[in-house]
Amino acid sequence: MGARGPVPKRSTERRRRNKDGGEPVRAALAPGTAEWPEPDAGWHAIARDWYCSLAASGQAQFYEPSDVATARYVAEAMSRNLAAGRFSAQLFAAVSSAMTELLTTEGARRRVRIELEREPAGQEAPAGVTAIAHYRAALGA
Repeated sequence: MGARGPVPKRSTERRRRNKDGGEPVRAALAPGTAEWPEPDAGWHAIARDWYCSLAASGQAQFYEPSDVATARYVAEAMSRNLAAGRFSAQLFAAVSSAMTELLTTEGARRRVRIELEREPAGQEAPAGVTAIAHYRAALGA
């Protein structure tokens, strides 16, 4: 459970008779428009990967330059914690909280009613429909 209760279900999974105040913001996955400086060469590999993946994530289209600056700061703190001889649980908690504020997890995005949806690769028939078509073809129908 998160700070504001359990993670809500996706809007397509919810069944409600009473409406809760509107539809979530939906956005197609696309890189954001804010400028993303290159990651620092001295960062730990995990921090560098996280920072680069954040720039390419769907929620990046909602980011302002201040969010990018926050992401750089979080990556720096993450890198320092990972490179330190002794892992700091308190710094990890602060980094994790900051990552949540940047909407880096599915649960954090659902809590603010943002659902990212991937473009379908193509029109594929559901597995059950395909199986039925094979059975009909085998029976000569």
